[in-house]
Amino acid sequence: MQFDSSAFVTDPELVQRLEGLSSAVPCDADRVLFSQGEFSTGLYILHAGAANLSTRSIDGKFAISLQTTAGSLLGLHSLFGAKPHTYTAAARRGARLSFINREDFSALIHSDPPLHLKVTHTLAAEVEFARMAIIDPLCVGAETEVAAA
Repeated sequence: MQFDSSAFVTDPELVQRLEGLSSAVPCDADRVLFSQGEFSTGLYILHAGAANLSTRSIDGKFAISLQTTAGSLLGLHSLFGAKPHTYTAAARRGARLSFINREDFSALIHSDPPLHLKVTHTLAAEVEFARMAIIDPLCVGAETEVAAA
């Protein structure tokens, strides 16, 4: 089953506003953007190409891997919630990315209530996707594996 990346794809207006404050991130090779357990320094916007999102349980025995596409905001829940990342994000070679730091993101969102609502809608979609992935990883197209003991 193909992963429905719509949980990470956001409103084009939000992407456009964030892009105005962001900096391009080169991706000439596969590139880890952030790792599970790290605290967020900002938000990545995937404009073109693909990124792989993967997570492991605390004991390292279970992994879920998903691919997301253009229009995705990577690291939003960690940035917005001031919590460590719950997954590792790696952009694929040739992806077009940009990055907006925590301070600029916060200032923009707090100055524009309708934009804040768009962020909330994106977060709600991510939460629903995570809930479905827990209930049945195959229903969201997640690849799962059990690590060797």
